[in-house]
Amino acid sequence: MAAQIHTATDLTFSIQRQPFDEDYQPADHTRLTTNFANLARGDARQQNLRNTLAMINHRFNSLAHWDNPAGDRYSVELDIVSVDIHLAGAASAFPSIEVLQTSIQDHHTAERTKGLVGNNFSSYLRDYDFSVLLPEHNKNQPQFSIPADFGDLHGRLFRQFVRSSAYQQHFHKLPVICLSVSDNKIYQRSANSHPVLGVEYLPNETSLTEQYFKKMGLQVRYFMPHNSVAPLAFYFFGDLLNDYSNLELIATISTMETFQKIYRPEIYNAHAVAGQSYQPKLNSQAHSLTRIRYDREERSQLAVKQGKFAEQFFVKPYKTLLEQWAASCA
Repeated sequence: MAAQIHTATDLTFSIQRQPFDEDYQPADHTRLTTNFANLARGDARQQNLRNTLAMINHRFNSLAHWDNPAGDRYSVELDIVSVDIHLAGAASAFPSIEVLQTSIQDHHTAERTKGLVGNNFSSYLRDYDFSVLLPEHNKNQPQFSIPADFGDLHGRLFRQFVRSSAYQQHFHKLPVICLSVSDNKIYQRSANSHPVLGVEYLPNETSLTEQYFKKMGLQVRYFMPHNSVAPLAFYFFGDLLNDYSNLELIATISTMETFQKIYRPEIYNAHAVAGQSYQPKLNSQAHSLTRIRYDREERSQLAVKQGKFAEQFFVKPYKTLLEQWAASCA
């Protein structure tokens, strides 16, 4: 008789951590499309990592400038958090997502405090949805369309993870994910401003990414921090402005803005600051490159490969189990 999932307890999660420091080397199971894994390969691996961490710390201290006259009070430590899914009846666990957790070291007080979990967000199943399922769905279509259940499974799995005992045991607050803005939308500067997040921008329309993350239970707001040149997209549960401390938010900003300067220099290392009305341009030549090597072409190719991996080892073999579990959630 085929295995069945009867309750949410038949789908569980396990969490592993790995420090992201200058000695970091990607584990065998890590998603190589993640920003941090891409940086940690090649002959410039250690210098890449050292320069990235230095950029993060410099940006953190520039934002946390109070009682910090020399700009060296704080440093940020990063853990890569890998989450595996365990299905009742499945032969083995499946690597589901990878995120980052920040920690803040105060060198004046010798205190170390946990920051936010989330930040970067990588997902095998999201790679499948966007790089395999969506292109396949539109292969012979005269007009682009989205499958009716697009993102449903991924969204349910993510919400279940956040509710899980594994999450509760490891993290004291709900996740915040920080991504780049979309070059397909226009953002208008608002009158709203936050002391850490900066000035808020409002998009002219929703996007497929926003809709996808909404199924994960996340809402989004766009803020451009002080001395940034473009807004960042913050995906969150609850109240972004009041649920997190200034230092927690600064750790996320400094970490993800650094990754975006490396990965999206046309937007986040641009020579011009976003104005009242702002549309990002990925073909802009008016930007500076960091001295950190990053292979964007390889990253896009790996997204397809890892999407097919998810299809082969998760979506297809456990289709019935996952449908049963999704029905029990509904």
